[in-house]
Amino acid sequence: MIYIDWNKVDELLEAGCDGTQIAAYLGCHPETLYDRCKNEQKADFSDYKAQKRAKGDSALLTAQFDAAVKDKDRAMLIWLGKQRLGQADKQQLEHLGNQEAPVIFKLDERFRTKGS
Repeated sequence: MIYIDWNKVDELLEAGCDGTQIAAYLGCHPETLYDRCKNEQKADFSDYKAQKRAKGDSALLTAQFDAAVKDKDRAMLIWLGKQRLGQADKQQLEHLGNQEAPVIFKLDERFRTKGS
């Protein structure tokens, strides 16, 4: 019987690996991993994976937030503003309407939040 290091499986799941990748790393068939998860961890692999993946996502978001806020990483501040707050770069729209020359609207959406 193949030994499954569940700490390593957890680490790989937190990093974003899927069951097939982890099984390949362990040198076993994915069904072996899924069956052993059910028997040894008392959970379907999909549920187990979702829990560990969420933990990894949380750690990643925390590290990004720390880089943005504590380290004042300007690029990360901008990226997180776009991702979490719906902020966007300036946009320029042209509207021809009934006129021969376009009317240009410049929108500064840097501080626009979702839903406004």
